Amino acid sequence: MNEIRLTIVIPAHNEEASLCATISGIESIVTIVHEIVVVNDHSLDNTVKVVKELSDKFNNLRMVDNDAEKGFTSAIKKGFSEVKSEMVVLVMADSCDDPQSINMMYQKMSEGYDVVCASRYMQGGKKIGGRFFQTVLSKFAGLSIRFLTSIPTHDACNAFKMYRKEALDSIEINEAGFAASLEIVVKLFLKGFKVTEIPTVWKDRVAGVSSFNIFKVLSNYLHWYFWAIFTRKV
Repeated sequence: MNEIRLTIVIPAHNEEASLCATISGIESIVTIVHEIVVVNDHSLDNTVKVVKELSDKFNNLRMVDNDAEKGFTSAIKKGFSEVKSEMVVLVMADSCDDPQSINMMYQKMSEGYDVVCASRYMQGGKKIGGRFFQTVLSKFAGLSIRFLTSIPTHDACNAFKMYRKEALDSIEINEAGFAASLEIVVKLFLKGFKVTEIPTVWKDRVAGVSSFNIFKVLSNYLHWYFWAIFTRKV
């Protein structure tokens, strides 16, 4: 068996309606030797059953349970702890992330970068669907934090990023919610790790229900937004 070059971590809470399309899409497009780790985040639907059925078809797919408190950060931490490859990419379970971007991200990583962000807001990127207010906020945050801190991405808030495992291991993730995506890239950039981006096309989910609510997590994003700005200026 070829050595696994990349681990794809997919946190999943009640994603029975989306996982089949997401995983099948990855398997049909991603060319790097990889494994997929689905983190079951206290699902109450048939997520576990769906993954078990898919694992009969894809022998590089496995599932682990988030044995900590339910939530995005504890789920991705569990997934990251399972990584044995040099590189890891975080992919959402709802098919919003374009698997073709994974090949592009890996190519950039092979050029010596430690973090590659999939950017909806750089030239060539696009965001299709989603709530208008949420789009405005994430775009403003990405562009302004790039201008104010020089972090080389237009889309720091997007969770769709590829990391070098040794870089991830060098930081502690403190944020409990979705804003961890911003915390991680900011901390790695400020520690001197090499960050870049590639354009991606993001599409709103067509199945299942999103648990993301911008109004519930806005204060968390603002915390890391201002932390990045003022830490950079020190």
